[in-house]
Amino acid sequence: MTHALTRLAGLGLCIAVLFRPVGAEALEVFACEPEWAALATELGGDKVQVFSATTARQDPHQIQARPALIARLRSADLVVCTGAELEIGWMPVLLRQAANGRVQPGTPGYLEAAQYVRLLEKPTRLDRAEGDIHPAGNPHIQTDPRNIAAVATVLARRLAEVDPADNAVFAARNQSFAGRWNAAMQRWAQQAAPLRGIPIATYHKGWAYLAGWLGLREAGTIEPKPGIPPGSQYLAQLETELPAKGVRGVIYAAYEDSRASEFVAERIHVPVIMLPYTVGGTERARDLFGLFDDTIDRLNRGLAGGVSAKR
Repeated sequence: MTHALTRLAGLGLCIAVLFRPVGAEALEVFACEPEWAALATELGGDKVQVFSATTARQDPHQIQARPALIARLRSADLVVCTGAELEIGWMPVLLRQAANGRVQPGTPGYLEAAQYVRLLEKPTRLDRAEGDIHPAGNPHIQTDPRNIAAVATVLARRLAEVDPADNAVFAARNQSFAGRWNAAMQRWAQQAAPLRGIPIATYHKGWAYLAGWLGLREAGTIEPKPGIPPGSQYLAQLETELPAKGVRGVIYAAYEDSRASEFVAERIHVPVIMLPYTVGGTERARDLFGLFDDTIDRLNRGLAGGVSAKR
């Protein structure tokens, strides 16, 4: 009898660890990147308390598993990451050190956004000599607002699964967001129509989804291979190759060092365009709507108007 009671007590402890108590305060959401923090805020409102592990000025590939992040993860009810191995260098360490059973992979409290969109640029072979290759495909999915819409539907359901008491709130906020987001996507598509077919160069292969959405043509990268900074010989090679491909602008993300992009753009006489990449990357990109408002505006000024946009 005593042994049976002990086993039941242990089972009760496991359930308490894995599920959020009824009547608990705001749901604690740990977002790996600012775009998912912003999306969770849109869908959760005052029912969630959202923390972003990174900022728009940080390379999401290169984050340290700091004690402060472990402490945040330890109290989280839901984790939202990009996945596709974008956080492979730091998130597994955080999950292990935090030892929070509610948010381990395979539980309702753990969500990888990349699992719910079609990934581009899946490598045909894996070779670390080719640079920072992601086996599942390009993880930079947030640069296409259609991917944001797809993830929003899943995230709203997951919020309700973790916090059933507020299901109606999450459903209503998701419906509101979807209506506003669809209207905004139509506006952005109209504004960006002049960009279709324009050849661009990018610093890192982080813009495949943006290019696919807007019909931009990626004609080259400033990095010779993903994650590998360019040397002088490669930069000299780009001075010849990019003009021959008709490149009209060089794009880099807010978190990236601008010097190589600026150098190439100056040498081939085209604008250099800094894009926010995620929420917080520029003053205007304060939320998801501002992110794409500013992105489209900067692309139009740079590619259609020929004006560099570095701030």
